[in-house]
Amino acid sequence: MSSSSSSLTLVAMLVCGVGIGYFLHPAPLNPQYRFTSSSSSSSSSSTTSNLAPIQEEFNPLSYSSIQSSNDDQRRLRQVDQLSEQDLTQERFVEAQKLLSSQSVPTSTTPQVMKTPHLPDAKRMKILVTGGAGFVGSHLVDKLMMEGHEVIVVDNFFTGQKKNVEHWLHHPKFSLIVHDVTEQMMLEVDQIYHLACPASPPHYQYNPVKTIKTSTMGTINMLGLAKRVKARMLLTSTSEVYGDPKVHPQPESYWGNVNTIGPRSCYDEGKRVAETMMYSYRNQNNVEVRVARIFNTFGPRMHPNDGRVVSNFIIQALQDKPLTIYGDGTQTRSFQYVSDLVDGLHALMNHDYDQPVNLGNPDEYSVGNFAKYIKELTKSKSEILFLEASEDDPTQRKPDITVAKKEIGWYPKVKVEDGLKSAIDYFQRVLDESGEIIPTGPGAAKPKHGSEIK
Repeated sequence: MSSSSSSLTLVAMLVCGVGIGYFLHPAPLNPQYRFTSSSSSSSSSSTTSNLAPIQEEFNPLSYSSIQSSNDDQRRLRQVDQLSEQDLTQERFVEAQKLLSSQSVPTSTTPQVMKTPHLPDAKRMKILVTGGAGFVGSHLVDKLMMEGHEVIVVDNFFTGQKKNVEHWLHHPKFSLIVHDVTEQMMLEVDQIYHLACPASPPHYQYNPVKTIKTSTMGTINMLGLAKRVKARMLLTSTSEVYGDPKVHPQPESYWGNVNTIGPRSCYDEGKRVAETMMYSYRNQNNVEVRVARIFNTFGPRMHPNDGRVVSNFIIQALQDKPLTIYGDGTQTRSFQYVSDLVDGLHALMNHDYDQPVNLGNPDEYSVGNFAKYIKELTKSKSEILFLEASEDDPTQRKPDITVAKKEIGWYPKVKVEDGLKSAIDYFQRVLDESGEIIPTGPGAAKPKHGSEIK
């Protein structure tokens, strides 16, 4: 073999060796020897003498390999970064899918509620005024769990953001802080008009504002319903019957109301709101529904609303005296909030458009009900009788014949089962706040958060 051919063969082997080493070992190679050619060498054995230690000479082959390795490592790092970004994006998308399919557990609403996907043809955009309140927030839950798009309007006078915070992340839920006495422009398919303080201490705190909410607020919502051709449901009240002379009270009963008493701002406000509903129906062909709601209880009741159930439970859990205003012989009927929500939903989606009583016919005297609460809570509280409230009805019990016949509704939850749920809720509220001082029968502004103590 000639000297020149031997040299070329060795160069080829070294080049191949560097290439193979590079692919097998990502770290840059650092050759310790260089090749020196000699034209006088005649045998392959002499080639070994032509290998000499590298000193200061620059080797382009080694430099090129180092540069290639560095570039490749940089590209690998970029690929890793892109992979991390892709993974983060995938996780974000999955999280968004999860959040758009259910509620988020909160201290007020710890249970998770699923929201199905409805096709556009079946999904409605539904407005709920007063939707951050006690009843309104439970109605929102039902509508969201049906897959509809829900818009809540509330000024937070008695409503609380925590009642709907489990939906704030959901793409089909919107919350608008707004007073219904001011006009608003929206595009909706249905309107549930619940906005108005409903407990005597709260609606008596600002009676003029209570009247405005029932009148101006209802006019504004009816105007919206007329413009967008939406069906509208008004939550009226058993208070339209006043201190009834007919027992139980059917929808045909016109009532016995003191038009200038302390409760008249609410009673008469709701009566004129009903009048407005049917005037818009008769004159402008607006689709209307009217629900007359009787005493309702359950989780998310305002702890300072001054109503019978909330006051008794809070007092009993704290071993404070259970206060009864009057001799305790006055009667009330109590329905659980889920039954009411089912009734509102059934009324809205049936064809019957006359007023409908929604309440539980199970009737209790207030005195016996206090004893029942004390028993359920195992409380050491005493029962304290105080002066009766002005215009407090002596009896209240719904005739639900119309509800059963026209919309197929009747209450399903037993009072005892509902009370156990309400007691658990108020115990959690007490654990968070430390102490709650119940509201008396007189006018009082709603308290929130730390004000409860």
